[in-house]
Amino acid sequence: MMELSDTPAKYLDKFIEDHLLPDENFYTQVNEAIHIICSFLKERCFQGAPDPVRVSKVVKGGSSGKGTTLRGRSDADLVVFLTNLKSFQEQLQRRGEFIKEIRRQLEACQREKIFEVKFEVQKQQWENPRALSFELRSRELQEWVEFDVLPAFDALGQVTKGYRPDPQVYVRLIQECKSLGKEGEFSPCFTELQRAFLKECPTKLKSLIRLVKHWYQMCKEKLGKPLPPQYALELLTVYAWEQGSTKTKFETAQGFQTVLELVLKHQHLCIYWEKYYDFENPIIEQYLRRQLEKPRPVILDPADPTGNVAGGDPCSWQRLAQEARAWLSYPCLKNSDGPPVVSWDVSPQDHSDLTYEACGFRQSYRTSPRLTFQGGAPPQVEESWTCAIL
Repeated sequence: MMELSDTPAKYLDKFIEDHLLPDENFYTQVNEAIHIICSFLKERCFQGAPDPVRVSKVVKGGSSGKGTTLRGRSDADLVVFLTNLKSFQEQLQRRGEFIKEIRRQLEACQREKIFEVKFEVQKQQWENPRALSFELRSRELQEWVEFDVLPAFDALGQVTKGYRPDPQVYVRLIQECKSLGKEGEFSPCFTELQRAFLKECPTKLKSLIRLVKHWYQMCKEKLGKPLPPQYALELLTVYAWEQGSTKTKFETAQGFQTVLELVLKHQHLCIYWEKYYDFENPIIEQYLRRQLEKPRPVILDPADPTGNVAGGDPCSWQRLAQEARAWLSYPCLKNSDGPPVVSWDVSPQDHSDLTYEACGFRQSYRTSPRLTFQGGAPPQVEESWTCAIL
């Protein structure tokens, strides 16, 4: 197998097709495993519980749900929505008891030889774990499939194509996150929106996302922790395409190079979307303003405004940026017998000029086009932002 770093730019599409796209057998294996666990969660898991527990839905998340799975990575996230959870706070307080019950029932199924399970014990050492992590294999499966099962509060209800939440859903999320001090903690509640956001991407963009994820996994193997969350790289890839191309057909090397260059500019990243929430509601607007004033990098989860998926560790981005700088000189971003690869023209910040009024002065800042600051302090700006007295 030719290494990605040695693959000429014009052959990147073939590299993705030959090495990164999951094969049919892989899909069959993962889908069979998901069917087994979904049936278990809906039909058996909580039948013997002391208090009636009802599963309203089980949603496939992660790469499997978004359609960006890499070949050979048989992992699946399943979010189980329980009618017994009536709020985000209840999810936080009670998820541990539901995880214990799920594990107990899985072990019972193993004793009955319905399937085999192996648990990742280290993730269960916390008092109130967020997810139950395990591997599963059955008679129908030749390989082990990794699972994360997460109990969640059903904040959205029925989600259909083109669904946009009532703003009050996000008002409630913001208020409960504030009172609990748990920003980004409840992203599993918005799995269906996260999945739709990426699943609706063009096929070629999903291929580019796979390429970036493959590069990220290589960096992870080489550098270890800490690194930024992989989800941040996925969203950064979407942003690069939206700002630089928007075409269903594009040069993969251009997209890859653009993402790497954005990683180098991590100290200036300020990215968000308005697909599911916007600035119309005053509570949401005020909260988003504070989110976008935070130290860079900022990449807001398009489905959950409380989640800055860029993470809070600048060191992790610095380490990834060093690797990105080296890769920009590799053959995979060069055409030996053609024109040089030219990245898309993409700003690291989703912004335009706005007017900030304070102390009788009118000043121009570069930031979000949806925000107007009245009094108080302007956003904490990087040295590359423009500021001029008008």
